[in-house]
Amino acid sequence: MKNDVVLNKSKAFALRIIKLYKYLCEEKKEYILSKQILRSGTSVGANTREAKRGQTKPDFYAKLNIALKEADETAYWLELLHESNYIDKKSFDSIYADCDEIIALLVSITKTQKENKPNEQ
Repeated sequence: MKNDVVLNKSKAFALRIIKLYKYLCEEKKEYILSKQILRSGTSVGANTREAKRGQTKPDFYAKLNIALKEADETAYWLELLHESNYIDKKSFDSIYADCDEIIALLVSITKTQKENKPNEQ
């Protein structure tokens, strides 16, 4: 099931983000961008997990949309970290690919949910 895949991938991604945060703080002495990426990168998994326990379909859909927005924000912070030379190309490519995959999964799930929604205003 796609929902379980995104749950597992978003949790693994959050763990990678935590390691990146530690690296940025300890090795690069970078504290501003690292805090932003820690917040958004771990929020993806928290919101997908919360969606799983959504009380209604609209609640489920709303939480997944929040997760998607957080994943997209995380991609932005990763781009900034790479373009400002805080993370090298190899590290960037690896973690960005994970982020991009999660975004694709969330887009697919939310699109399916939107198509299956009854006509609502």
